[in-house]
Amino acid sequence: MAFPVKVCSICSEEFELKPDKPGFANRCPECSAEVAAEPAAKSKKDAVQRKTDREANQARREAMRNLLYRKDS
Repeated sequence: MAFPVKVCSICSEEFELKPDKPGFANRCPECSAEVAAEPAAKSKKDAVQRKTDREANQARREAMRNLLYRKDS
């Protein structure tokens, strides 16, 4: 059984689309491997940013608590 022949959207070369091929169906294995090899860049926060985020989250929690559990008399 022959596999369907596709054209890579990156390098325009033809390749066979085989089952369990990693990556995208419109990219050849070489172009898919390049994308998979790139690590995801995580942004690291410094102490000031973490403190600001923590204070903002605490303020959000208090506001939600006040809205949910306030007594309307």
